Amino acid sequence: MERSLIPAAARAYLTAQGFKPKKRLGQHFLVNPGIINKIVAVANLTAADTVLEIGPGVGTLTLRLAEDAGKVVAVEVDRVLAALLGGLFSAHPHVVVVEGDALKVDPDYLVTSAGGALPYKVVANLPYYITTPLLTRFLEGDFKVSVLVLMVQKEVALRLVARPGTKEYGSLSVLVAYKTEPELVTVVSRGSFSPVPAVDSAVVRLAVRTKPPVAVVNERLFFRVVRAAFGQRRKTLLNALAGANLGVSRDAWKSILTEAGIDPERRGETLSLEEFALITGSLAGMSGYV
Repeated sequence: MERSLIPAAARAYLTAQGFKPKKRLGQHFLVNPGIINKIVAVANLTAADTVLEIGPGVGTLTLRLAEDAGKVVAVEVDRVLAALLGGLFSAHPHVVVVEGDALKVDPDYLVTSAGGALPYKVVANLPYYITTPLLTRFLEGDFKVSVLVLMVQKEVALRLVARPGTKEYGSLSVLVAYKTEPELVTVVSRGSFSPVPAVDSAVVRLAVRTKPPVAVVNERLFFRVVRAAFGQRRKTLLNALAGANLGVSRDAWKSILTEAGIDPERRGETLSLEEFALITGSLAGMSGYV
């Protein structure tokens, strides 16, 4: 463990509080200086940037972000750690520590109320258990984010950058590809954290698109179709869609897929964004379907 990255004052405070990392909060603190520097480098920060950091923990990444960014807003759900960080950064007015749950707070409001600028960049060593719901919330919520640089579980990272036809490709892959330009930055060994997790991690960079790569007639319907297609991965596309409770009969789905030029016997994991858009267009154009 790179104890030198955690200030003595922080260690003393945590010891006095009887603090122990909480498994239920997925607390594994990043203590590898090389990985910290790489995260900051791919975030491409300037003095004009505002960074929203989620789950700052003991502040090792926060401290490095504060060197390059004009404003850092750090959201920490753990009361003891939030108090620790508030003290550690009390002499840094451009670092604002907020105790809160990133799954519940409005990130745009959080940034602006702390004096930050829009759009902002999200940088985080994410607890594994909130990765999917948090990322889904950010991408579907149309918040004013320009880029996300995230440390996530390696298996999740592979899903985020997966291409059609691979075993990792799923509904989350489609959402990420539709909303961002994803990039796998580096794989991170479990020894880069304290305490050491049971799995390896990876850093991904998701540059938010100003315009989706495909035209979709109804975005909400598009994602309902995508989720339905992946809802039963072992089934053919026709069977998955017909059993998805979308209020469309099996025969109607056959017609929709035929109109879209897609073989009903294919599986959802083989479809591209363009093909999902075609299915959505055919479905939306079906007489009587809302």
